[in-house]
Amino acid sequence: MWRACLLLGLLLLLLLILSSAATQYEDNQKISLFVNKVGPYFNPQETYHYYSLPVCRPDKIEHRSLTLGEVLDGDRMAMSLYEITFKETFDQKVLCKLILGNEDVSILQNAIEDLYYFEFVYDDLPIRGFLGHLEEGPVLPHNHKTYLWTHLHFTFEYNGNQVISANVSTNGVVPVSLNDVTPPMEITHTYSARWFPTKLSYEDRNTRQQVFFPKSLEIHWLSIINSVVLVILLLGFVMLILLRVLRNDFARYNIIDEEGDEIDQDEYGWKIIHTDVFRFPPCQNLLCAILGVGSQFLVLAFGIIIMAMLGLFNVHRHHAMNSAAILLYALTACVAGYVAGSFYKKLGGTSWTWNIILTASLFAVPFFLVWSTVNTVAWVNQSTQALPFTTIVLIIIIWLIVGFPLTVLGGILGKNMAGNFDAPCRTKNIAREIPPVSWHQSTVVHMIVGGFLPFSAISVELYYIFATVWGREAYTLYGILLLVFVILISVTACISIALTYHQLSSEDYRWWWKSISSSGSIGLFVFAYSLFYYYKRSHMYGLLQTVEYFGYTILSCYIFFLMMATISFFASLKFVKYIYRNIKMD
Repeated sequence: MWRACLLLGLLLLLLLILSSAATQYEDNQKISLFVNKVGPYFNPQETYHYYSLPVCRPDKIEHRSLTLGEVLDGDRMAMSLYEITFKETFDQKVLCKLILGNEDVSILQNAIEDLYYFEFVYDDLPIRGFLGHLEEGPVLPHNHKTYLWTHLHFTFEYNGNQVISANVSTNGVVPVSLNDVTPPMEITHTYSARWFPTKLSYEDRNTRQQVFFPKSLEIHWLSIINSVVLVILLLGFVMLILLRVLRNDFARYNIIDEEGDEIDQDEYGWKIIHTDVFRFPPCQNLLCAILGVGSQFLVLAFGIIIMAMLGLFNVHRHHAMNSAAILLYALTACVAGYVAGSFYKKLGGTSWTWNIILTASLFAVPFFLVWSTVNTVAWVNQSTQALPFTTIVLIIIIWLIVGFPLTVLGGILGKNMAGNFDAPCRTKNIAREIPPVSWHQSTVVHMIVGGFLPFSAISVELYYIFATVWGREAYTLYGILLLVFVILISVTACISIALTYHQLSSEDYRWWWKSISSSGSIGLFVFAYSLFYYYKRSHMYGLLQTVEYFGYTILSCYIFFLMMATISFFASLKFVKYIYRNIKMD
């Protein structure tokens, strides 16, 4: 059933994303140019409405209807005064005349000092440029001058009756000085346009866009090959040693069983705890909820990456990935409910209502708390990152009528379709005493080893992901991302198996929660890297950007914990069942 839900969700997403067909225009047909947002260049998530600045605006501001993904990304498109028709070239048109007061000049000066850029949208193509020019003076005494661009030159390319590219420049334009002026001052905004034919097809038009943000993301083959080789060697080394040790263990334990008389005297290691190793752990509800939500995010991650590889998230399909992530999260809730309910039934759980509620809220509640904090700060600063009330209601409705019911449905199906736990060994009523644990077998050491090794497999790619989400680069290497994600899962599973064997060999049967914490600790390493990136690799500043960065980074680390803890647990469970099935028991 959950597979049918997933297929239905993917079908709906395809229909949603592919619904944006290419628009064709007649000669001299007017194409609306929408103004969108402005913000500091080094704070990607700190954005404001374009009309929050003293700029040319119509008497009545009309906003364009936006998709969910566009609203989530802070877009607030509105009609502008620019009149640009298809294939019409002109040298200069007057946009408007403004009279700037003291406050207006101060606002523009502060914006130019913060390197504000603007974003327009023309035929779903983003057009970006700087609001003005900042001229730095000598260090001592330190001073600078601000200049405002009052003329914008637009260049467009077309193929037949379709727009292929749209860009803006200020080359050769003399800016207006805002230094030592006496308000009120009058300025005149003008613009010009040029159209050029091109043979580039509409499907490839995103490749022709002028690079406003620096493009430093290249195919880093050397780093990828290095990571792949190291991971293969690590996995081979771990598996080879583990298989040889297990082969020796199987031979020793089975020989001891055949001798019979000295079994109690000679039995030691992981076999001696066979009556306790499948003793169900405490907090079963929480454990099953973690496994359910972790499985949901694994399906969600693979779905997003595969859709990106299919080319569904192009630059002229505005922020479709945000919409896809919201809808996929709601539609894959059945996966979380099914996995949590199925495993909870195998563990003999009875609190079904709490199991479903905990599964549904394990991520939703932390997300709501973080989002509330970020949205409040954005609202106080009048940023477009603050979601409108209608969008908030829409997201809540999606969760209430799609996400939560599918979680309940998945939980019911998991409960009814789950089989037995199928443990190879019987569990005694009285638990065995656990011997003292040495320092290298402690939970902290397991968390360091289990988190650092998987983190090292993705550390190179993690920089590019951070530079895309919190920087200005456009990520397109989704095939490499899929490869790295598969490597991460493989390393996590192998390290988890090795650590679980190490723990069982010390006659400690409490592997259930330890397998969760050992590899789930990768979230702590990702958060540590986020601190390094914020202070050493980025130029972000300000309360709004800082709160948003750390708030959503903490959520991302939490998602890493859920996914890798799920992989680690199921790998350890499969391994534990395997080794105890292959030894002779009384």
